[in-house]
Amino acid sequence: MKSKKEYDLICVGGGIMSATLALITKLLDPKKNILILERLDKVAQESSAAWNNAGTGHSALCELNYCPQEDGKVSIKKAIDICTQYEVSKQFWSYLTKKGLLENPNEFITSVKHHSWVLGQENVDYLERRFNEMKDHFKFDSIEFTKDISKMKEWFPLIANDRTQEEIMAASRIDRGTEMNYGILTEKLFSILETEFNTPVHCHMEVQDIDPDTDLDWTVEVKNLKTKEKYNLEAEHVFIGAGGGSLLLLQKVEIEEKEGYGGFPVSGEWLVCNNEEIIKQHNAKVYSKAGLGDPPMSTPHLDTRFIDGKRQLMFGPFAGFSPKFLKEGSNLDLFKSIKFDNIPSMLGAFWHNLPLTKYLVEQVMMSKEDRMASLRKFMKNADSKDWDVVKAGQRVQIIKKDEFEGGKLQFGTEVISSKDGGITCLLGASPGASTATSIMLEVIEKAFPELINSKNGKEKLKEIVPFYKTEITKELFDEQLTKSKKTLML
Repeated sequence: MKSKKEYDLICVGGGIMSATLALITKLLDPKKNILILERLDKVAQESSAAWNNAGTGHSALCELNYCPQEDGKVSIKKAIDICTQYEVSKQFWSYLTKKGLLENPNEFITSVKHHSWVLGQENVDYLERRFNEMKDHFKFDSIEFTKDISKMKEWFPLIANDRTQEEIMAASRIDRGTEMNYGILTEKLFSILETEFNTPVHCHMEVQDIDPDTDLDWTVEVKNLKTKEKYNLEAEHVFIGAGGGSLLLLQKVEIEEKEGYGGFPVSGEWLVCNNEEIIKQHNAKVYSKAGLGDPPMSTPHLDTRFIDGKRQLMFGPFAGFSPKFLKEGSNLDLFKSIKFDNIPSMLGAFWHNLPLTKYLVEQVMMSKEDRMASLRKFMKNADSKDWDVVKAGQRVQIIKKDEFEGGKLQFGTEVISSKDGGITCLLGASPGASTATSIMLEVIEKAFPELINSKNGKEKLKEIVPFYKTEITKELFDEQLTKSKKTLML
């Protein structure tokens, strides 16, 4: 890597976001000179790694936190948006598969039916209201709903077999759900970039600062962690997609749009089944409701996963607290992130989220048996010896300025951009990976509007993502759903 070189785009971070952004940009203009920098020894080791995320193709088919209820009315607006974004991602992967660029899609995407399951009359009423809203919308019209225990025993016997008809519960299901291994997908996308577009990832490269160079360019200061050499690289555009590490880097960039942003780190753990006989009995993703007052990221689920070439069974997530912003980060990350301009945001978010602090303290204090007690709300007779505690990834929830509360804790993802689109940065967490294509199209709109707005660009994007800038009718939705199902071997 030369010490002085001009790039059209430098992507910081070797995860699903940088891979998606770089590949779409190259498909639109193969002449773009793109560099990808990763701090670790290979790609997809943080948020994109299979053990570090939920692995759900987040399409709002089963996640109840995307359907809030207010005054007895359930809104499915957010669910519609997230469902569309996931289908856009599937269209992108289908395009790559049809072109012969992405091989063996069954290595990263698998059909696993998505279920929602609740206990108690109030929750049953909510789930029925959600079902009634969803069944009338063409994106969810295949949804099924039941209060019948015999039907639940068909859907998820591991949960339902030890229950009686007297228990008040209900479930819904959508057949087209998927299980994702974003680690393998990310590796495949970077392989396409390297072999087809001569765009390799440079590992062991830590970006230490990003400074304005001229009106159009940015100087990216890089340190090679193996040789300890330092480089200055020039780029017209820089994308910061370093997971939890993005905030610390954004704070060094001289743009006013960064002001007031802070971050709240949350670590995670799973209970992972080690008993093959139990694993065989469950082939489903089953999401329930977060506890009263618990944050949406705490939504418990019992999931079939495919990781390291094996079928797995996982329950969680359990939250923890670590001051690190990355799994391979520093214990000083949180303290380094506190700046003069974000102190009001941080204090406001803390004060207005005392229940979250209490929740995290309780989670950190949990023993394995406490975690097993949570699992037994799903599986009544779960045995501790059949389950191991496995550490999951590290997330940083966004804190941003709020004129009423000083600061607000945000769940989800957000793109921060300089006015000219020269710098873009992705902050936040779930449902990130599932919606990567939509989010990165938003980045391209800011950074390379000329690629999007040209006649060739519009035609190419229509080919890559048929839903892009299009009114989605039932006919178009069903047609594209059928095509991606066939292409991705679902």
